[in-house]
Amino acid sequence: MATPSPAKSMGDPGITPLSPTHILKVSEENEPTRHPYVVVVAIDFGTTSSGYAYAFTNEPEFIYTMRRWEGGDPGVYNQKTPTTILLTPDRKFHSFGYAARDFYHDLDPTESKQWLYLEKFKMKLHTTANLSIGTDLDAANGKKVKALDIFAYALAFFKEQALKELSDQTGSDFDNADVRWVITVPAIWKMPAKQFMREASYKAGLASRENPDQIIIALEPEAASIYCRKLRLHQMVDLGNQTALNGYSPAENVGMGMTQAKEHVRRNRQSRTFVVENVIGELWSELTEGDRYVVVDCGGGTVDLTVHQICMPEGHLKELYKASGGPYGSIGIDYEFEKLLCKIFGQDFIDQFKIKRPAAWVDLMIAFESRKRAATPDRSNPLNINLPFSFIDYYKKFRGHSVEHALRKSNVEFVKWSSQGMLRMNPDAMNALFKPTIDHIIQHLTELFDRPEVTDIKFLFLVGGFAESPLLQQAVQKMLQGRSRIIIPNDVGLTILKGAVLFGLDPSVIKVRRSPLTYGVGVLNRFVEGKHPPEKMLVKEGTHWCTDVFDTFISADQSVALGETVKRSYTPAKPSQQVIVIHVYCSEKESVSFITDPGVRKCGTLKLDVSGTESTAARREIQTLMQFGDTEIRAMALDVATSRSVKASIDFLNQ
Repeated sequence: MATPSPAKSMGDPGITPLSPTHILKVSEENEPTRHPYVVVVAIDFGTTSSGYAYAFTNEPEFIYTMRRWEGGDPGVYNQKTPTTILLTPDRKFHSFGYAARDFYHDLDPTESKQWLYLEKFKMKLHTTANLSIGTDLDAANGKKVKALDIFAYALAFFKEQALKELSDQTGSDFDNADVRWVITVPAIWKMPAKQFMREASYKAGLASRENPDQIIIALEPEAASIYCRKLRLHQMVDLGNQTALNGYSPAENVGMGMTQAKEHVRRNRQSRTFVVENVIGELWSELTEGDRYVVVDCGGGTVDLTVHQICMPEGHLKELYKASGGPYGSIGIDYEFEKLLCKIFGQDFIDQFKIKRPAAWVDLMIAFESRKRAATPDRSNPLNINLPFSFIDYYKKFRGHSVEHALRKSNVEFVKWSSQGMLRMNPDAMNALFKPTIDHIIQHLTELFDRPEVTDIKFLFLVGGFAESPLLQQAVQKMLQGRSRIIIPNDVGLTILKGAVLFGLDPSVIKVRRSPLTYGVGVLNRFVEGKHPPEKMLVKEGTHWCTDVFDTFISADQSVALGETVKRSYTPAKPSQQVIVIHVYCSEKESVSFITDPGVRKCGTLKLDVSGTESTAARREIQTLMQFGDTEIRAMALDVATSRSVKASIDFLNQ
């Protein structure tokens, strides 16, 4: 235990740790949720597509999905809209979704180079190592824009659409103060990315910093998990069913079950209202105390795996193993297609074409998207992909020979040129594009199922847009070999959205989570011969101290209950000090001794604003409480002598 010391902590000048206490559990509140909001609106901000849904707090059983979007692709009705955004040449918001895509597509090629078009930009929050408020994104024309502006524009667009729809539905102007907003993020996102979404939400006007509870961050697989509890048998496809399902044998289930589900969803699409029955779904009623299941959320950008356990009698959920996964979403297939094009036509040409004809590149990727969705394990006829005329034309100018010539010369097997001006892909060629992404997912699932915590898994819920892929479904079936039943909700692309609304109505449904990382601060401890390294010794006023000691708040994969807090006390180095700043460190390792250990990095700052709480006490003690059991880490603080609240905040974006 860290001894109260007059010396300053070396890692954090100006701080003297007082008395850290172990985790205290706050008494559980089993009262029903009382809602200060009239409506809960969830925004599923996806890598490839986005949307919103809502429910009124006095009628929580009715979930409404957003009304039909303008534009759209043939055969897709009232689904989410593409996560694409268009800014004018002077960087003002122009449009979002299909509207942005269609307007950009119709621009003259020379004019389109001035406009800023962005798609699939959400992944930048996951892949940027030092994410900050100033992080940039690249538009299709190569120009840089501030990521915060783009995310705020997108969220402001959804806010406007949702409030307009709510106003139309209620017959009067709907006030934003009556809305609780829920923003979905992947469970594997680190704290900086979650905080970034919160900052963008403030900028978009969803809530003010003074009222942070108006916005809650929902983890995508958790939302899916909450929704799956409500599933009735007619609302899902059971791939693990050994008997014939809907008249099809198990071998045919992969494709046929999903085809039927899509037809079912299409028929019900006219009604945008989803009724959440107050009963637990039949599937859920098969689960008993302690039963475990896995949610595999396969989205456009990431794949998230969570393991949950049921706690009876209320049916609350407990996370059994920290969320895992990675950037293995369906856009990986798009990158493989791009690599294939580079192999055939040359990287130099593709790079040039993307910058010089950005709208035509978008066209080509839209054409690929529809063919990608037609890929199945047993397809025998080829898939044709339309090459835009400007691609064929620009290639001839660039290389001096035809696209057809390039294909013949490239020796790329299974891809031919058709006389109708199309790339003709043999099904094997398309399946090969899926392979790296699916292999990553299967490898991850295999590792997860090999863990001792992950035994006796009753169900595996496959959710997210990518879960519709028969190739992925077949690979998961093959890997599991009947160890768990594979369940796919019919409206698999809207599962997270509906679950996020349910989470907003009752955020306490997930009672126990696992910490993804070990968090702590650097402190001074009394130096112990033989235990502490000599190079860490500091002598101050005759006392021997050990510097850089890692004071652990919470360990990686540690189980932490909702409302559980970690308590620490700090004292200002000088009575006149106005702000205490403490560096927070993290590591993926469960056990850490020093802040200088390999793999330990500074990840944030805890700020205690002690101005206005001056006291006559010889030594002021600021008691700090940190909560780790929620989807975000929170901090509160109190001046012990005066019992006055101290403004406390944890910043992971190093603003």
